[in-house]
Amino acid sequence: MPADWHVLSDEAQLILARAALFRAAQTIASQAELLAEEIEAGILGDPGGADALRLLAAVVRGADEDPFAVAGHC
Repeated sequence: MPADWHVLSDEAQLILARAALFRAAQTIASQAELLAEEIEAGILGDPGGADALRLLAAVVRGADEDPFAVAGHC
């Protein structure tokens, strides 16, 4: 891979950017689920936080399917 991003074609930049965003979304969702499990196990004390993290994970994952979806309708 070239060291300079601008050497890549627009199409190659778009493909790489989308792949990076997809990977980031998956990482965020996975971390949210892990934190939710830790809250439920009593490792982290935050009542109600597990459900909020699961909602975050669902919204992030839903954005992969439809980037213009309305939150809560993923």
